[in-house]
Amino acid sequence: MRGKTAEDIQLVELLDPVAEATGYEIVRLRLMGGTETRRLQIMAERPSDGDMNVEDCARLSRAISEVMDAADPISGEYTLEVSSPGVDRPLTRLKDFEAYEGFEVKLELDRLAEGRKRFRGVLAGVDKDAVGGDQIGIDLEDEEATAMVPFAWVIEAKLVLNDKLMKMGADTRAARIASEQQQTTE
Repeated sequence: MRGKTAEDIQLVELLDPVAEATGYEIVRLRLMGGTETRRLQIMAERPSDGDMNVEDCARLSRAISEVMDAADPISGEYTLEVSSPGVDRPLTRLKDFEAYEGFEVKLELDRLAEGRKRFRGVLAGVDKDAVGGDQIGIDLEDEEATAMVPFAWVIEAKLVLNDKLMKMGADTRAARIASEQQQTTE
């Protein structure tokens, strides 16, 4: 799910070690556009705190550019874009679903589950010991039972931008600024 197409997945495999060596994790990679100018979009974060500031983006972009120039895995011209996942981030790894339990999410599956492919509701946890693989729990509006969908079936998942998510983002930013200020005074 971090890569959508076969080409995306190959690029993730190529660039994961580069990101890890520079202290980041790739959250999602997408190669977009037609045959002319394409855009390689990489969303990444620091595994320690999930943050990704402008300096981090520049550092990872330089490291990725070196490998991409040497390996030349994309035919034709492309633009590299490295960014943070943002507050209404995509959820691509099982640990993302665990970290954002209690937040509203939109899911799209590659097949029908409970009669549908798209779900919107509140993340209700992850069942790692489920028969048939990891399951994502989602509490749907107007339904009593928690819907369980296989993680392997999820092709798109994104947090829904709402007041709760905005407050969490603001609180996280305030804590980061306070920490940076404290470090500069020490």
